Amino acid sequence: MKRILVLNSGSSSIKYKLFELQSGGLRAVAGETIAEVHDYAAAFNTIYEELIAKQLIASAEDIDAYGHRVVHGGEAFSDAVLVDEQVLRTIEELIPLAPLHNPSNLEGIKKAMEKSGGKPQVAVFDTAFHQTMPKKSYLYPIPKEFYERDRVRRYGFHGTSHKYVAAKAAEYLNKPLETLNIISLHLGNGASVCAMKEGKSIDTSMGFTPLEGLMMGSRSGDIDPSIIFFMYKQGRSIHELEKKFNLGSGLKGVCGKSNVKEILKDLEAGSEDAKLALDMFCYRVKKYVGAYREVLGEVDAIICTGGIGENSAFIRQHALNGVDIDKNFVQQRDTREIQQSSRKEKILVIPTDEEFEIAKEVWQLLQKAR
Repeated sequence: MKRILVLNSGSSSIKYKLFELQSGGLRAVAGETIAEVHDYAAAFNTIYEELIAKQLIASAEDIDAYGHRVVHGGEAFSDAVLVDEQVLRTIEELIPLAPLHNPSNLEGIKKAMEKSGGKPQVAVFDTAFHQTMPKKSYLYPIPKEFYERDRVRRYGFHGTSHKYVAAKAAEYLNKPLETLNIISLHLGNGASVCAMKEGKSIDTSMGFTPLEGLMMGSRSGDIDPSIIFFMYKQGRSIHELEKKFNLGSGLKGVCGKSNVKEILKDLEAGSEDAKLALDMFCYRVKKYVGAYREVLGEVDAIICTGGIGENSAFIRQHALNGVDIDKNFVQQRDTREIQQSSRKEKILVIPTDEEFEIAKEVWQLLQKAR
């Protein structure tokens, strides 16, 4: 096997990245986003045409395997799996748990299967990494029948990212991952925290859906559920409330914007709403880090990743204690430490690479299958 094509099929776009197996391991050689997708078959033709134009492949036959990001694997999948008819049926059965994502993920897999000439298709699930959470973490204190009949529980998301940066942290610290306790902060427009004990997820901030947990770009994060009942009684429809809490809350709800770079500019201009939004965001990160530190007992490293975690020195400085100001403002793509020299607990900035993690899992799975 030489080439793996990683695909993230969304409702209106497809992101792709081509990896080649070279002497130093897997290397990304191309990647783009095909926007405004209305026909997945046509989109795949465009991807092949672009790769051929760049002389990376001569035809679709040169791609040896495909890796697909799938948002929700429920309790059915705790690892990457080779796609077959049963896997397709299970992903379809899980659509009620991820109605905005699983349908397009599934459609992308099916079209890739049709156009790839029988090459292996591997599904990698955002939720899989968190299947190691114990019941005390993933169950909600609600009637048991909601879990047993309706599958209502905490699933967690961003698993591929958390898994990738944890492995990079172990590599950087030169210690086996299974010996490390880690708090991973994936901070972007969507944001989540993961507590890892001996390298395995034991708790994470996102829950039944990605709406739970941290304050995010346009999602509320944790709120009193009675707010929904109250607003419904005030005449708001369920559809409107769902939209407001997912697309009109978080940073956007407080200051009108979801982009941290833009909010920081407003802060410099003296905006009180921008200051409040950033204060709230950082405060909620602090609360989760504090809670997970207590859960883990001893923490070897806190990881900052994602668009905000990697790039916003302001957020890191205000969301975490013990950050060294000078180290925090250094810009580089490699893993780096930003904690004060007196601090035993490492604070690491690690750029995430979910596509690489997917390609690696495809490679490992297919090597085992040989």
